[in-house]
Amino acid sequence: MPLYNDLEITIQQLSSSFGEIPPERKNLLKEFADYISSLLSKKSELNFIFICTHNSRRSHIAQIWAQTSAEYYGIEGVNCFSGGTEATAFNPRAVEALGGLGFRIKKTDYTDNPVYEVFYSAEKNPLKCFSKKYSDPFNPQKNFTAVMTCSDADENCPVVFGAEARFPVRYEDPKAYDGTSLESVKYTERAKQIGAEMLYLFGRVRKA
Repeated sequence: MPLYNDLEITIQQLSSSFGEIPPERKNLLKEFADYISSLLSKKSELNFIFICTHNSRRSHIAQIWAQTSAEYYGIEGVNCFSGGTEATAFNPRAVEALGGLGFRIKKTDYTDNPVYEVFYSAEKNPLKCFSKKYSDPFNPQKNFTAVMTCSDADENCPVVFGAEARFPVRYEDPKAYDGTSLESVKYTERAKQIGAEMLYLFGRVRKA
């Protein structure tokens, strides 16, 4: 399935940077990949909810890159969602960073918690992205894997109801740079880091 050309270029660049992923992160991602591969041997469909406190930055970025990576490697039956321990809004800085990497993003309303359609291919339906609690009816309510993308969410959710397993794949919050001269650079840096790790993860799944 063809992705957008500029997104393909980003993916090639990120794939060439796998050697920069620290060994401890690779070990974590390999463990996660083994788990996903074992599930795929038993099920035809897998659901993942990427969770951080406000469902505004890291969880959305990880959801989008995970779904894109699964599609890129031709891994069928993977459905990615995101949520938080509370709802706020998909941060426009994160939206902008993803757009700069080749995703096509369409804002469909202008409420305090807008809905965005995120496209990675002209041949696939977009991801519908908006901030929500992980338990929102939009997300699967059972038989999903919770992926904890921030330490606050991991600590504040000792139990994620409905999850059959959980994995901590935590990232530093680019929010620390909001309003500074480094804002755009740091959001893009985080989006690239998450993209590289999700590509590495699903690349391992494909080879299993």
